[in-house]
Amino acid sequence: MKHGFLLIDKPVGPTSHDVVQDVRRILSERKVGHLGTLDPAASGLMILAVGAKALKVVEFFKDLSKEYIAEVQFGAISSTYDREGVIEELEPKLGWTVPDQVVIQNIIQDHFVGTISQVPPMHSAVHVGGERAYRKARQGRHVDMPTREVRITECSIVKYDYPMLTLNVACSSGTYIRSLAHDLGQRLRCGGYLSGLRRTEVGEWSVDFSVPPEAAGWSVVVPLKEIMQKFPYIDLTDKELDDVQHARNISHQIKDGTIAWFEDLPIAILTPAKDGTQMAHARKVL
Repeated sequence: MKHGFLLIDKPVGPTSHDVVQDVRRILSERKVGHLGTLDPAASGLMILAVGAKALKVVEFFKDLSKEYIAEVQFGAISSTYDREGVIEELEPKLGWTVPDQVVIQNIIQDHFVGTISQVPPMHSAVHVGGERAYRKARQGRHVDMPTREVRITECSIVKYDYPMLTLNVACSSGTYIRSLAHDLGQRLRCGGYLSGLRRTEVGEWSVDFSVPPEAAGWSVVVPLKEIMQKFPYIDLTDKELDDVQHARNISHQIKDGTIAWFEDLPIAILTPAKDGTQMAHARKVL
């Protein structure tokens, strides 16, 4: 059995949990998690951590940047900001015209590129008052959604033929593309919602190198040694392995977060000893 990451191209329809369950069944491995979910209506790249060792290094891959191809439908709004909600068609208002592509791109550059404030949809998994927002919304309770800062590094038009706009969006973790679609429609005064979404990149990984869930197999699991090669590391001797596993310091001058390896498996996350000596101890045994 390998420990590593598996790049999956999730289709539209199943939940992220469904995908994890499918991979567990195919690989006969219970220790499978993910680095981030995708809504059922979205497709594209999901990174799965396979094996106990892989699950324990997920903390190194939090807050990865994302890239998407997003389809925005103008002329209507949605209760969930996407096609899954209640859709309300908007009648043209006095002074309202079909937005021109140049106008759209200028508004995007002025208001939706860089560090921006964004309000997540009420029908989202954001915790509000210790409870998922979507649970409150489904029960008809008021949800006062908190504003958050996100960073959008690219938001460019791929195709535009009113009422459909296709965007390429590169952004920080935590960005809601549904909110982006809704807010853009509000700025243009014509309304808008997210009608389609495909995630194409997560951090350094591309959907081009992923496989559909049914094609999952141990042969396409990327080994942890390859996944973790950019992080500082040391190889342990037999004695050092025993010391680390029994919470004893080892003689190494290291940076915080150094990975201790033994026989191609990560054993611990190391940190310098606090006594100022050139020693290291395990902050977390894997």
